[in-house]
Amino acid sequence: MRSVAGLAALLAAATVYLYLLSAHLPRGPRQAEPGPEAEEPVEEVQEYRLKFPSDLEELRELAEQLKFYKREHYGYVLLLFSSAYLYKQSFALPGSSLLNMLAGAIFGPWLGLLLACLLTASGSTFCFLLSSVFGKQYVVHLFPEKVALLQRKAEENRSSLFFFLLSLRFFPMTPNWFLNITCPVLNVPMPIFFCSVCIGLIPYNFICVRTGSMLSEISSLDDIFSWGTLAQLLAIALVALIPGALIKRYGNAHLKMEGMESNGTTEVTKEEERKSR
Repeated sequence: MRSVAGLAALLAAATVYLYLLSAHLPRGPRQAEPGPEAEEPVEEVQEYRLKFPSDLEELRELAEQLKFYKREHYGYVLLLFSSAYLYKQSFALPGSSLLNMLAGAIFGPWLGLLLACLLTASGSTFCFLLSSVFGKQYVVHLFPEKVALLQRKAEENRSSLFFFLLSLRFFPMTPNWFLNITCPVLNVPMPIFFCSVCIGLIPYNFICVRTGSMLSEISSLDDIFSWGTLAQLLAIALVALIPGALIKRYGNAHLKMEGMESNGTTEVTKEEERKSR
């Protein structure tokens, strides 16, 4: 119970910090319609209430707000975005794809990609540490078969542990959040864990960040089917496919992945399902 209480206290403290940070967003002017006696538009002050985006429309609106504030409060927007990203990653909350797209919309494709990779690796490492301190016994208790399988495969591939973790990141054999909380049980060294996350999720982060950057530039359906946009989509597809193909080729030659499937199921769970029928 002490570990659960400690984790809950950290989550509550992080939530309060993030709320206070977003609640003190600097005020910014907006253009209002000119009055009947005014020749120039009058600047009004408007306050925004920020929240995590849940769909593309909310993502676009939030990106416009933060891009507006970034002109005069760059450091504040960077701190706010980084804090929100680390919050989601550290506590294994869903929504990283939308935040990656938001990074591309606010900071552009290349700085957005750099931020996404560093924040993903840092947040995943915080999740790794939280699991190591508070949750290792619960992970083993809740997912005994999956943890046992990963332990066996990690030991079989101990000499190529970094490439084993890379292959797990490139291909959806198991969810990323589950790997983050399970790696302490597997006795994965933290430097190897950090680098495998940072490098292994580059294709995924690039796709999301570049998509967010493109969404911020597209104003009509005609823009989607322009030659420039189609070329960018082709480049995104190549970036996603080529590293995965190389890792898969290396894995087939050097890694022992038998018993693990792309949907995260295992031979153990499939055998149990057959027995239950």
